[in-house]
Amino acid sequence: MEEIERIEQAVKGRQSKRYDRFVSIGQAAEQFITGQVTPQHKKYGNVIEVWEQVLPEELNKHCEIVDISGGSLSVQVDSPSHKYELHLCSREILKELQKECPKARLTKIKLI
Repeated sequence: MEEIERIEQAVKGRQSKRYDRFVSIGQAAEQFITGQVTPQHKKYGNVIEVWEQVLPEELNKHCEIVDISGGSLSVQVDSPSHKYELHLCSREILKELQKECPKARLTKIKLI
């Protein structure tokens, strides 16, 4: 009888430990947001705002930030002529972004 009781206790112990590893979807989402999204937002949140302020209005309609990583701001441009225009003013825009958003540590603007 003692053997059966020990087995039952061992099984119960494993089951309770096993369920401790599971979290609800809400908890997982919260952990992801606080662990991944919030730090990124703090680091890159102003970049889009400053981008929209310094970019000429006509170009703003044709360009979209698609990625910020590794010091590079990747911008998708919808036509070759607008891409060329953005290329011409990208150095000044990058300087302004570096000045206004130092935490982003941007080193280049990549046009795609």
